[in-house]
Amino acid sequence: MNTQLLLLADGRFPSGGHAHSGGLEVAVVRERVRDLAELRGFLVGRLYTAGLVGAAFTAAACARPEAMDELEDELDARTPSPALRLASRRQGRSLCRAAAVVWPGPHVSAAVAHRGGLHQPVAFGVVAEAAGCTPSESATISAYHAVSGPASAAIRLLGLDPYQVHGLLAELGGDIDQVAATATESARGPAADLPAASWPLLDVSAEDHASWEVRLFAS
Repeated sequence: MNTQLLLLADGRFPSGGHAHSGGLEVAVVRERVRDLAELRGFLVGRLYTAGLVGAAFTAAACARPEAMDELEDELDARTPSPALRLASRRQGRSLCRAAAVVWPGPHVSAAVAHRGGLHQPVAFGVVAEAAGCTPSESATISAYHAVSGPASAAIRLLGLDPYQVHGLLAELGGDIDQVAATATESARGPAADLPAASWPLLDVSAEDHASWEVRLFAS
């Protein structure tokens, strides 16, 4: 496994992801997720919806970074929540700023200068290509981040045992690989045919969360 892949998969990479719960904060406050078993259900649901879409767009951007504008438009159409679009682009901008230092190049520079910023999955694919990752590798990291971010947030929000939470992530390894494989295959086709799997409650929750005056996470 190459070092660049490890750097991108590391939660300490300064991409801003630590400030986002992936919708888990609302799920905890609204008592839809209260324990480890319910966290598992949340993570699986997120992985096969938002995680699949994100991984597919990441793989497509890694394979065709020059198509970032087209991919950005397609992903925007799949993100009905203004709050989620804002959160995604904030993370995309943070990721691109970090990549401009670590893996500078023409596509990364274009991503940094992109109007309004890129959605996080598209930015991640562009950065992964600059780091020398394959589309399959980038999809795997993207799918992993779709669950590892909320899982990490669960330790803070629910006070769960971190060993049990990471054990849960290990159990989901097969699901992560399956989602990454599906995403990679779909990325070989036109951008318009990329997955559009949705979990409407995530969109509703994002708008709910954006209205709070006090919150622990940005999203």
